[in-house]
Amino acid sequence: MTRTPSTSTTREPLLRHLLGERLRQLRHVRGETLDQTARRAGISPQYLSEIERGVKEPSSEMIAAITGALDVTLVDLVAAVADRLVVVRDTARQPTCQAAFALAA
Repeated sequence: MTRTPSTSTTREPLLRHLLGERLRQLRHVRGETLDQTARRAGISPQYLSEIERGVKEPSSEMIAAITGALDVTLVDLVAAVADRLVVVRDTARQPTCQAAFALAA
């Protein structure tokens, strides 16, 4: 029988990944292309793509420009990212070994 470690080895995601994920979701909800959103934000489509993929960590000025282009507030963006981080954290805390499941039953 193989034992799984009782401590989680899953790391919390980086803020830039969650931020990029949320920005991409907002852009898709608006039905916009990278070009359209980037043009309004005053940045290149390539840079916006890198931010959305979590490759680049944008400055607060860049985030403000992108949220403005997407017509959302910084507060709403940060709240959505924080909510996602809580979900990730709570998922990582779930019991992973069969003994924990047996105790819960």
